[in-house]
Amino acid sequence: MRRIGVFVLAIASLDSAFAQADFRLTGGDTTIFDASREAFTQPLDNLDPRSLGRFFSGDTVFNANWVNASSTVQGRDGLGPLFNARSCSACHFKDGRGAPPTSNKDSLGFVFRLSIPLGEKNQRPTPHPIYGGQLSPYAVQEARSEAAFTVSYQEIEGTYPDGSIYRIQKPIYRFSDWNYGDPSEFQFSPRAAPGVFGLGLLESIPEDSLLARVDESDRDSDGISGRPNWVWSASSQSKALGRFGWKANKSSLRDQSAAAFQGDIGITSHLFPSENHTDAQPNLDSLPSGGEPELNPDDLDDVVFYLRTLAPPASRFEDENSFRNGLETFSMIGCAQCHTPEHRTGDVSDIRALSHQTIYPFTDLLLHDMGEGLGGDRADFDATGNEWRTPPLWGLGLIPKVNGHSRLLHDGRARSIEEAILWHSGEAESSRQAFMNLAKAKRDSLIEFIQNL
Repeated sequence: MRRIGVFVLAIASLDSAFAQADFRLTGGDTTIFDASREAFTQPLDNLDPRSLGRFFSGDTVFNANWVNASSTVQGRDGLGPLFNARSCSACHFKDGRGAPPTSNKDSLGFVFRLSIPLGEKNQRPTPHPIYGGQLSPYAVQEARSEAAFTVSYQEIEGTYPDGSIYRIQKPIYRFSDWNYGDPSEFQFSPRAAPGVFGLGLLESIPEDSLLARVDESDRDSDGISGRPNWVWSASSQSKALGRFGWKANKSSLRDQSAAAFQGDIGITSHLFPSENHTDAQPNLDSLPSGGEPELNPDDLDDVVFYLRTLAPPASRFEDENSFRNGLETFSMIGCAQCHTPEHRTGDVSDIRALSHQTIYPFTDLLLHDMGEGLGGDRADFDATGNEWRTPPLWGLGLIPKVNGHSRLLHDGRARSIEEAILWHSGEAESSRQAFMNLAKAKRDSLIEFIQNL
């Protein structure tokens, strides 16, 4: 709350023109002013023009469709044999957000993490002995996919204190056609692909700044107990602070990218040299490979550079008052305690454009218990099944234009910002109740504020 006060006072101290420019600059000097379908695809506005060639090289790899091994497409072969998508952009279309599938054949941008119960904390999730760490609904022609699934919804109706009716939906998942044997008991956790813009700025926030917000024992008795997820980093070969993924289970964009190539596309790299199938899936090891590793290290470097230099779009408020009034309500009901508005990046020697930027992503990148409704039984390093990393809110209102849907939360169950708020519980229960107790005009105004971030 103290940081909110500083934030508002800083705006108030500026004249109107500068204040308007400041509150729209979500990424500081990196911010781009684009509210079109290409809003998430642009390079940092202050990126050195000499680096644009590398940015577009990374863009090419990100959008490339991988094909079966031993094809005529050198450097882009080695798909699978099990996979979720043929390219990075298939899940992160226009660098934006995925949605829940309408059928098993429409599952791009949506995955299921699999595991068996963890032993002690600070251990990596234990992959399923047959189906590994992620369900693959697709396979190359010579192989069989792992399983099929369907998603249906139970509608839940509720009433605001003012008598207004709301409806939210709870997902129900069913699996079938297990092609490599009965999975017996297993843990699963659904994931919708998040947007990938602005990640370089989040990676550039100093670790000490994030850890200063940790309050695991709730010392200030505000009901908020944000805590870090300490994870294993493949690139540093050490324990590191998690920042990326719905449970903050990856510490860097290099780890995140290489893991996604392996898990989602079946493309090996020097960081993840093993294929994404298990010894219990016969005959897959005998299928052709695209090389050892299949992903050229230079291509991985270019993709990481691309992700680090994708810019956040500017906020879209009509005037300073609409921003300040919305922020006041957002802070008053406690949203800003987890969705921290302001951060400052540190010194980034290799990409100077990311250095020393005041940014407004509205996240603390920490884990918070969101209650049983959004929880599950699958832990991930230090994160329990009920704990999720606070997602950034910048650009949220542009998802319908860029990606053609408005689905939110880790599994896309929420069809709107309102539904996403109503699913908050656990540490966010008091904020949800405060939101419900607002007059309808105030609720609508808060939703509009979030849409314009």
